[in-house]
Amino acid sequence: MRALAYRGPNNVKVEKKRDPELQHPNDVVLKVTRAAICGSDLHLLHGLIPDTRIGCTFGHEFTGTVEETGRSVTSLREGDRVVVPFNIACGSCFYCLRGLSANCENTNPNSDMSSGVYGYSHSTGGYEGGQAEYVRVPFADVGPMKIPDDMEEEEVLFLSDIFPTGYQAAEMGEIKGGETVVVFGCGPVGLFAMKSAWLLGAARVIAVDHVEYRLEFARRWAGVETINFKQHDNIALFIKEMFNGRGPDVCIDCVGMEAEGSMMHSVPGKSNLESGSATAIAWCIDTVRKGGNVSIVGVYEPPWNLVPIGTAMNKGLTLRMNQCNVKRYMPHLLKHIREGRVDAKGIISHRFPLSDAPKAYDLFSAKKDNCVKCVLLPNA
Repeated sequence: MRALAYRGPNNVKVEKKRDPELQHPNDVVLKVTRAAICGSDLHLLHGLIPDTRIGCTFGHEFTGTVEETGRSVTSLREGDRVVVPFNIACGSCFYCLRGLSANCENTNPNSDMSSGVYGYSHSTGGYEGGQAEYVRVPFADVGPMKIPDDMEEEEVLFLSDIFPTGYQAAEMGEIKGGETVVVFGCGPVGLFAMKSAWLLGAARVIAVDHVEYRLEFARRWAGVETINFKQHDNIALFIKEMFNGRGPDVCIDCVGMEAEGSMMHSVPGKSNLESGSATAIAWCIDTVRKGGNVSIVGVYEPPWNLVPIGTAMNKGLTLRMNQCNVKRYMPHLLKHIREGRVDAKGIISHRFPLSDAPKAYDLFSAKKDNCVKCVLLPNA
């Protein structure tokens, strides 16, 4: 089969690789129909994630058609169309039974770090990803969700990761109705966090970024106010003044380790003295009102970052964070899509055949051509 292969920092190619095979009775093999490029894939591309091995295939946002099933699979059969959560979960461990599929302790030898994840580094289990013509899906009776017959793949593709991640980000902010929310980052996860804040009853939502076309898209697609942080010397102080000097009720970090805007963080981050830049976390802590909530879904690689935890303690803040427990949100968010409250596929700005994946990565990484979200078509 053809598949994307990592060849070192800032170098990916489409190569011939062996077709995946069933390795366990509860596996299925999917023929991939759609595979998206995630912001987290850029961390891999840029060489920021330890134990990202040469030759591995990226991709944790994908849909596909079941080609082959293991003998113990009961919920799927050949020909079924499915969307697959990015976390690989066993469904029966301590954490899975509590709805915490992102913390499954049976799918990754480094279970203190995370569950297994498709197409990420070997620190998350070493599973091959979906930016390929075919992919093996373990624990097939646990993760995949059938795509309704009357829906297209692109309508549900982002139930694999970024829509649930944005929704969990808003939920962790404890938005119950009438709260004010600031979202740092206008990438795909940030966009879904904005939409989710409205779904949960926010009274006011503000997006912060520095790329003008992303800010414009957030205004149009998510219906939010926007701020370009590069136009202000002290972005935290500027935002606080918008809320009578106190700050908003909730701040959400949808940026992660590659944040711009702070020399104190960017220098040690790029020197691998710190695991990326914690600028966005610091801005959230400084901006939110006392007693407020900070929600973190931006990706930060362990072990540590320069985070102003003393400020958070003195302000009485609640900090909540996790990889998204995708499976628990899929049915609920599918309903929002079906009933027209969220046009999930509306964030797709570019589509490419799999053979053009390196071009797609360059476009997405460099924010060229007003790129918001790239989708690969492996069988185009």
